[in-house]
Amino acid sequence: MTPRKPSRPSARLSLRSSRSSLPVAFRTPPGTSPGEPSRKTWAGVPRKAVGRAVGCAAAASLLLGGPAFATAPAPPAVTPPAAAGAGAGAGAGAGAAPPAQERPTWTRCPAPSQAQGGGKAPGTGWTCATLNVPLDYTKPGGKTIPLALIRHRATGPGKRIGSLVYNFGGPGGSGVDTLPAFTPTFAKLNTRYDLVSFDPRGVGNSAPVNCLTGPETDALNAVDSTPDTPTEVRRWMDATHDFAAQCEKKSGPLLPYLTTTNVARDLDRIRAAVGDRKLNYYGFSYGTELGATYAHLFPQKVGRAVLDGVMHPDKDFTQGAFYQLKGFQLALDHFARSCVAATYLCPLHRSTPEGVEKVLTGLVAGLEKHPAAAAGGRTLNDSLALTAIEGALYSPDSGWPRMANAVAGYLRTHNPAALVTMADSMTGRDAKGHYSNSNNVFSATSCADSGVPVQKAEIERRLPAYRKASPLFGAQFAWALNQCTYWPVKGATKHMEVSAKGAPPILVIGNTGDPATPYGGAKAMARRLGKGVGVLVTWKGGEGHCSYGNGSACIDGTANAYLLDGKVPAYGTSCS
Repeated sequence: MTPRKPSRPSARLSLRSSRSSLPVAFRTPPGTSPGEPSRKTWAGVPRKAVGRAVGCAAAASLLLGGPAFATAPAPPAVTPPAAAGAGAGAGAGAGAAPPAQERPTWTRCPAPSQAQGGGKAPGTGWTCATLNVPLDYTKPGGKTIPLALIRHRATGPGKRIGSLVYNFGGPGGSGVDTLPAFTPTFAKLNTRYDLVSFDPRGVGNSAPVNCLTGPETDALNAVDSTPDTPTEVRRWMDATHDFAAQCEKKSGPLLPYLTTTNVARDLDRIRAAVGDRKLNYYGFSYGTELGATYAHLFPQKVGRAVLDGVMHPDKDFTQGAFYQLKGFQLALDHFARSCVAATYLCPLHRSTPEGVEKVLTGLVAGLEKHPAAAAGGRTLNDSLALTAIEGALYSPDSGWPRMANAVAGYLRTHNPAALVTMADSMTGRDAKGHYSNSNNVFSATSCADSGVPVQKAEIERRLPAYRKASPLFGAQFAWALNQCTYWPVKGATKHMEVSAKGAPPILVIGNTGDPATPYGGAKAMARRLGKGVGVLVTWKGGEGHCSYGNGSACIDGTANAYLLDGKVPAYGTSCS
């Protein structure tokens, strides 16, 4: 997304085996390419998770299959309910406004924490706050957890409309860390809206899920995510088992409550806390699932809402993974054709797209047999190389040429530094070996929402079809299906519920070249929201994850006219 700029591999690979995360895609901030060591990646990058779509933009976190996991500080203790009426009226289906004494206090923002991604404070104009919400909405008077919020007041000119709340994908992305990176992209919207985002429960500073230390995460990410022998298969399955066990040991009491349904109820608390009668919302990647879930639960409270980079509402856990795999293969084909056509300076000098893809499959195969030594005692193996390639497909502007140059450079000099850096941006690792906790949340929310325990025999049965669909990515996507096999919380539903009868028109923007959230998801979402609710807008010929801010004046203008002036486009509006 521009946010085409930060995103992780997948939004549950798309960050649900097909959420959009796959490793979830991370976006890079404007002016930064996905492989650069920037803290501004879109949230949602669990490299080895299967499925959801993470933030849109450039290198993101895929759902792909490898062990891409992250760490975070231990979660704060769950606090007792705040005084007088905390959560009053917020039962299983409601989200009442917090009383005045529970309205958040906004103060100058500190630097992002390690769990959020680290880096510098966002600077002037940004304020942050904490909002307490029920841990369990069936017990609104019980324990609470804190949600970290960030806001930039409307700048004018023009009458202020209210707040515009963003979710950048994942699940697992820190909105507190990401939103400031897109200030230029959202400047026009900021004239009449307060820009607001948050760390969803379990993410960043919102009762973060804690699983592994940095060195433990490095070791996990070094496990072969495309196992070929019985020994490698056992190591991969054991690694996933151990990761789940550590998450349960350190964050077990939190895990049952990290569903998208609960995050949607949190969204309603945020709406009330900022003083808005209706929720104005922009969701990218996994944020489309969150926004659609909110519309289903609270159709009468929807204001102006945009879903961009849309997850397919009808795909279950395993269907979503295969669906997303096809999206990444399509993006790879487009990258290869563009390389041959010389639409950018591509150093992979081959005469056919098939030749370009063969270079990449050869690179990965070579690294599987002989991992390359990297600085700091690290190695570049096939799993990390796939993560780097997958992340690059989120952004044709910066990711494609950066990946091509990194691959060509490695083949020429055998220096893996550039590819390692690109992989690190996808997994949320900084130069000191610290990780954000986005991968933890990717697994936690993906599994709690719709995850099923896929056993080794089932993965092996599916492998041929996955490899046929994508010789490069197929095996990693297939083995990532074990993401929830050992998870202590099982999926609550087969697929998301998004019917929103009674809601106003919601813009559903689909990009025909989107790797993490293929275009079919937008068509299905627009239909499933209901007649008169879902309004499909298509970017024909678009590339990369999501659409807004990625170079289409038509897409940006359509979204801006709707959000700023209430102009609802005709269903089926097409930009090219």
